[in-house]
Amino acid sequence: MASAARRRDVIETAPAFDMAAVAALNARFAGVDTRTVLRALVAEYSGRIAVVSSFGTEAAVLLHLVAAVDRSLPVIFVNTQKMFGETLAYRDALAERLGLTQLTVVRPDPAVLWARDATSLRWSYDPDGCCEIRKVEPLRRALAGYDVWISGRKNYQAGRAALPRFELDEGRLKINPLADWSKAELDGYFETEQLPRHPLEAQGYPSIGCVPCTSAVAPGEDPRAGRWRGWDKTECGIHDPAF
Repeated sequence: MASAARRRDVIETAPAFDMAAVAALNARFAGVDTRTVLRALVAEYSGRIAVVSSFGTEAAVLLHLVAAVDRSLPVIFVNTQKMFGETLAYRDALAERLGLTQLTVVRPDPAVLWARDATSLRWSYDPDGCCEIRKVEPLRRALAGYDVWISGRKNYQAGRAALPRFELDEGRLKINPLADWSKAELDGYFETEQLPRHPLEAQGYPSIGCVPCTSAVAPGEDPRAGRWRGWDKTECGIHDPAF
């Protein structure tokens, strides 16, 4: 009986996806337009799929595409409790504009913050640790009920030149529908669909994270140059291979 129970446990906890499944999806949807990909996969993985959005400067494109397919698709936003007020206001306004009906806001565990960042200054000496407790862990918790999640990453951004449309992520499928979109295509979509821009973009913030670790970008700099400026860090951790 014990061995049978162990076998059931192994089956129940087996990853939903593996590298072969991801490779098959990359082959299946090679050259297929973004809208068709989203329409197919939202239907195929209904009840198992969510969108993760930072409501940053380019978030409106993906969210508009998703809303056109299913406004009730869960959208997860991690409030690290160090966000710009402009981001929070933009989140609410954009969700209302697009008619998103399942916006979920997840926050860091207060007990973890008390134990590991009681001064709220961990960002200043350990940005990786700060991201771990304020963003990575809350998102991992929020994704516990899903097998598939949609990300807004693109190839043109720094360090993401080989980004595929589909990735394996702790046994989950991660979809990057905008992986092959250029900056010009994104800007064109904003204009065509008359989507609102993040209010900080006009102030020199093309990529926006938490207040302490985001600075304005000078003309000619990489769009993500203002993220963790002065640190050997380019990602918050939710897109690292280990996550």
